[in-house]
Order: sequence, then structure tokens, then C-alpha cells
Amino acid sequence: MADEADTIQTTLTGNGADTAPQIALISQYVKDLSFENPNAPAVYQWQDQPQIDVQFNIGADRVGDEVLEIALKIEVKAVAPQGTAFAVELVYAALFGMRNVPEDQIQPFMLAEAPRLVFPFARRVLADAIRDGGFPPLLLDPIDFGALYLQQAEQMQATAGEPAGHA
Repeated sequence: MADEADTIQTTLTGNGADTAPQIALISQYVKDLSFENPNAPAVYQWQDQPQIDVQFNIGADRVGDEVLEIALKIEVKAVAPQGTAFAVELVYAALFGMRNVPEDQIQPFMLAEAPRLVFPFARRVLADAIRDGGFPPLLLDPIDFGALYLQQAEQMQATAGEPAGHA
């Protein structure tokens, strides 16, 4: 029996340190959800189509040594000539465990790939909340978070690359 224990111990530690980069989704959850229907029940009689305004924001925070949280904030406001039809604010978050990931790869993952992974779930929560408020569900189009990240990174590089004034 001692030989078997030695074999297991050797198998667990024998091949050297585990240095391969690893990322795993630990959990995803609704962090905040607010639905406002300020003109109910009159809003259901309005004939005009509301104008829909959608705003996105992505936040990333380190919550532990190897754990990061990404928060996708989506705000939707539907306004008709008669007033606000509805307003929704959703913060949908996810925890990711990361080990052996190079520091320069963490930000691109958290601001491009992680939102891409959780967006379909946030989209469903948002559509359900709007439908449950008595309106047709709003199905947001897919978003290319990678392209948005690259565009923002290029803008930041261009701004940082501008020559400073001479003293």
C-alpha cells in the first residue's frame, strides 16, 4: 500500500511545476438589475415607437491573487414622444480564475474575451427583464468586443504618442 501512495505522490508532483497558462470561468451572476416602467399603465396605449438607447461599459477588478471579476454594465432606455417607456440597468458579472497568465495578456482577456463569453447570458437576462415588464424583448446584436478593445487600445496609443510640449 505504501508503494501505491508513493506512486500517487510522485504523479502529482513529479513532472515539475505546472507553468502552463490557465483561465477558468468560476461563476457568473447578476450583480445589479433595475427595471423602471415610470409611465405604466398609460405606456401600453402609446402608438409611437420609442427610440432605444443602449450603453455598454466593461469593468475588470482583481478580487484575489488568481481571481478576477469582469462586470458588463448595460443600460437601455426607451423614450417615446410621450415620455420614457422603460429604463433598464444590468450589471452582469463573472469570476475568472487565472494562473500563469502573462501580465500583458490579462487586460486583453478581461476586456475583450471575457465580455464575449458572458454577453449571451447578459443579453438573455436583459431581454427577459424587458419582456417581463410588458414590452417586446430587446434582442441585442452580437458585439465584437475584441475589435472594440483593439480600437480603444489604438486610440490610447495615439493619444500617448502625441509629443508633449517643451519647457
